[in-house]
Amino acid sequence: MGELIAGITGEKSMHILDWIVVLCYFGTIVSMGVYFSKRQKTTGQYYTGGRSMPAWAVGISILATLISSITFLAYPGAGFEGKWILLVQGLMVPIVLVCLIWIIVPMYRNIIGISTYEFFDKRFGYGARLYSSIAFSLAHFIKMGTVFYLLSMALASMTGVSTYNVILVLGIIVILYTLLGGIEGVVWCEVIQGFLLMGGGLICIAVLLFRPAGGPVNVISTAWENKKFFFGPYDMDLTKLTFIVMALNGIFYALQKYGTDQTIVQRFLVAKSDKAAEKAALIGVLLCVPVWTLFMFIGTCLWSYYHITDIQLPAQVLEKADRVFPYFIMDQLPIGVTGLILAALMSAALSSLDADLNCLSAVIVEDYYHKARPNSTDKQRLVLGKIIVVVCGISAMLIASAYVVFSDKGVLGTVFGLYAIVSGGIAGLFVLGFFTTRTNRKGCYVGIIACIIFTAWAFVTKQGYITLPWTLRIPWTEYTFKLNFTHHKYMLGVYSHLVLFFVAYIASFFFKADKDLTGLTFYGWRKTHKKVAEVAKEL
Repeated sequence: MGELIAGITGEKSMHILDWIVVLCYFGTIVSMGVYFSKRQKTTGQYYTGGRSMPAWAVGISILATLISSITFLAYPGAGFEGKWILLVQGLMVPIVLVCLIWIIVPMYRNIIGISTYEFFDKRFGYGARLYSSIAFSLAHFIKMGTVFYLLSMALASMTGVSTYNVILVLGIIVILYTLLGGIEGVVWCEVIQGFLLMGGGLICIAVLLFRPAGGPVNVISTAWENKKFFFGPYDMDLTKLTFIVMALNGIFYALQKYGTDQTIVQRFLVAKSDKAAEKAALIGVLLCVPVWTLFMFIGTCLWSYYHITDIQLPAQVLEKADRVFPYFIMDQLPIGVTGLILAALMSAALSSLDADLNCLSAVIVEDYYHKARPNSTDKQRLVLGKIIVVVCGISAMLIASAYVVFSDKGVLGTVFGLYAIVSGGIAGLFVLGFFTTRTNRKGCYVGIIACIIFTAWAFVTKQGYITLPWTLRIPWTEYTFKLNFTHHKYMLGVYSHLVLFFVAYIASFFFKADKDLTGLTFYGWRKTHKKVAEVAKEL
């Protein structure tokens, strides 16, 4: 995680004009939060914006939420090395979601109030709601700390400002405008951040393509001839990072992110109507892949740029490909443009962090506090929600600071592993809830327990914490399997969903069926949708 270190700032330092651009950006987003603060009088307004926002703004907000500083830094590094295989996961998103948006968006808008995990409560009981909401909360606490950490390390190395000061300033800013503006302030800030992010990427591409001799043709052909557009390997080996591994992982990533993640589902709720929400979801989905591709392409063009121009990269920059893009920003871009790109980098992080803060607040208030105190007033829940925004923001800052201290001591790997153990299988739970009718509450819980056990086994054997010496032979065959998890770690994100789904579905046949909940499934939605269409046709 600590790839970006001091010493990659290039020959130039931050000019006063660059600082002015960055400060103007900060002032704009804080002003947006203040502007919308007067309207945040209820939890409905604070978390769903009164369900009144235009589709295009919500769509850009979805895009900005999905693009973090990790994309801004890691994708150009991968492109520089020619590892376009990392883009394969993103390519699966529109393939999966274009087929499902028409179902999940209107269903969620009609089934839940604020929390995504209310659906799992209605479908399988509070235990399923608790499991899925805890998984979300843990994932996004870790994500917030990671995003803060990566951004602060990058900005500190690029500007010379202390890492801890960067964490402090950015933390205060994101907490302030998220606290004041609620989801409306978050969405409109993300609109600005989304356009700034795309604009910053396009400016960098223009410099990379047109500054070297021979222009775009030479830049692209040089990269192509040196095999910098590589999506492979393409073999069917699940133990290595191959095309098929990334594709399978991407399918389940799309299901989990768009079907169960509060930061996305909450965007469905803020739109004016079902049609507007569907349009917003499509905008977000269809823009994500071009933006991910843009930043991967930046990395590939960076390789050609330095190859063609013969500009020498310092040895400490060449040690890690992730360092090349920050170095380029500080060393090769004109005064003023550097500040704009730094603002775009911060936008990539803050647009992810503000969504996490608002959504974590919504989940904690609705899934825990409101459940524990059903008679609490809306005002009490709103006050608590704002307190939670502040607490979560400070916690993320502390996690990022801890990463700075412990990043080289194996702490991050352990944290991610623990998260994987307790939060696997959520996409499988989503498919069970939406697309099966026979699965019942007790079967679901058996599936969750099986998923946790499987994930724990896979993690500890994959990491080498435990090595099992035995092999398992399939009866009446010559096939044997090691009892250690040997497939690539990304496959754990595939198998956990499958284990939960199949175990829960089969186990349900051993228990008495729940009451008829077909209305909460795809089949109930299809039946209702068909009736509405018939009535409309008669009219």
